Amino acid sequence: MTLILKLENLLSKTSLQVSTQQVNLLIQYVELLHKWNKTYNLTSVRDPQEMLVKHIMDSLMVGEVLQGENFIDVGTGPGLPGIPLAILYPERKFVLLDSLGKRITFLRQVVFQLKLTNVQPIKSRVEEYRGEAPFDGVLSRAFSSLNDMVSWCSHLISNEHGQFLALKGQYPSNELADLPENITLVSSHEIKVPELVGERHVLVLKKSNKIS
Repeated sequence: MTLILKLENLLSKTSLQVSTQQVNLLIQYVELLHKWNKTYNLTSVRDPQEMLVKHIMDSLMVGEVLQGENFIDVGTGPGLPGIPLAILYPERKFVLLDSLGKRITFLRQVVFQLKLTNVQPIKSRVEEYRGEAPFDGVLSRAFSSLNDMVSWCSHLISNEHGQFLALKGQYPSNELADLPENITLVSSHEIKVPELVGERHVLVLKKSNKIS
């Protein structure tokens, strides 16, 4: 099965509205990732068909949870979930943050070749990065714990509207119990990714007015 047919088949099992142009962009991204992966080792997933499930669909399904216009994907790696979401939502802006130069080099090439005007790759450690304005949402599937995410990314969002969106596998009950007092769980969403084995959750957290 070609990559386009595979992706269209996967998308047909969801409620996502994805245009033919967006499908083509997503396929181009997978092809670039596959090509660069041979030299740069950007992901442990080697098969492009598998990338469609584990990377593209896994990222796109997060879109239903997004609220706001400006997002930062922290520890983005090869651009996940930021690039697929930026393709799906061209009206929203995404900063893709990673401390590893080879990943940012790859992402700049993706932005150039796919002509993505709503993506800004930035090489920086998260604790050193200061955005121009608070983001509506901090996205990440890179952090080992929720505690690390909210403590290292706290300066990136406002107290009023900003949200942390943590991509997780199983529901992380223990991590939630360890969160600081000034962090509140707003909602938890179990994400159904077609053909993906295992649980996926997106947890939405925000700062409360409590003093930690």
